[in-house]
Amino acid sequence: MKPTRRLHELGQSLWLDSISRELLDGGGLAGLIAQDSITGLTSNPTIFDHAIRNSRAYDASIRHHRRAGRTGEHLLFELIVEDLQRAADLFRPVHERTAGVDGWVSLEVSPLLAYDTEGTIAAAQSLWARAARPNLYIKIPGTRQGVPAIEAAIFAGVPINVTLLFSREQYLAAAQAVLRGIERRIEAGLPAQVASVGSLFVSRWDVAVAKQVPAKLRNRLGIAIAQDLYAAALRELQGPRWRRVLNFGARLQRPLWASTGTKDPAAPDLLYVEALAAPFTVNTLPEATLRALADHGKIGATMAEDGADSAALLAEFTAAGVDLDALAERLQEEGAAAFTKSWNELLASLESKAAALDAAH
Repeated sequence: MKPTRRLHELGQSLWLDSISRELLDGGGLAGLIAQDSITGLTSNPTIFDHAIRNSRAYDASIRHHRRAGRTGEHLLFELIVEDLQRAADLFRPVHERTAGVDGWVSLEVSPLLAYDTEGTIAAAQSLWARAARPNLYIKIPGTRQGVPAIEAAIFAGVPINVTLLFSREQYLAAAQAVLRGIERRIEAGLPAQVASVGSLFVSRWDVAVAKQVPAKLRNRLGIAIAQDLYAAALRELQGPRWRRVLNFGARLQRPLWASTGTKDPAAPDLLYVEALAAPFTVNTLPEATLRALADHGKIGATMAEDGADSAALLAEFTAAGVDLDALAERLQEEGAAAFTKSWNELLASLESKAAALDAAH
């Protein structure tokens, strides 16, 4: 059995962490769905920066929307929504077959709103309505300002992918915001079934401490954080408040493993994928990592529900001088800043490209 299929059969959803118009136009995404058990897709500002900046596949759409007077973020979101609507349509059969558990694509609010609660709430509802696809998540960062926006969006019936989570504490804060939003819907007599996932960024932990820790601890922190979070998530989701909302038709929030491409060239290319195999989770993979998994992945034991040795391993990192709480906050801030940088660079590049297309016609 193909390794990608093996993970699917174990109960882990494999999503592609990439999108481009070439991938859609050339049938590449349809092929991955058919051949590699891909059942969803994620995107972020950096992915769209890479997709649009040096591609001519978007030129016709840019001209069309420029003629309609769209510029800046309005123009950019037109291009992004077009791609994700097409991707959502490709995954719609999966979504229907799994009764809404799988088959999702993710669209992020502007990263310029990472610390703007009210702006995020408005953008989430607007983008969800604009995309008009039932299998589309709106991505909201799990910052302190993002947490109340997550609750409000869930209450408004917007499915949410909570992004930029780096620790158990950040994940639980987001999960509890989702729960509050569902409870408010029940109290208001609204349907409780509003889906969500919480996305932990894994490999960035190991990049951050690579020069700080002894060799025996290198490339082990991200997996330990994920193991710790997985155990905490299962405990949280088995609590009485979650069990209560299940009785009203709610769906549990699944943990999602993000940033699972190996960054250290000396480490195995499937380090995180093979270690994070677990039912009731999602792993979103860059295309190169997905192809490596399909080619030579080895799927062994699944993650321990009790966290295994993660507590002891995290204690070793603390003893080595790593302040885990402070680093989680820093990584979240750096992640938000990196997405903002990509977004601003993409806006500038898009405006330059649009101006050149205007001048050519």
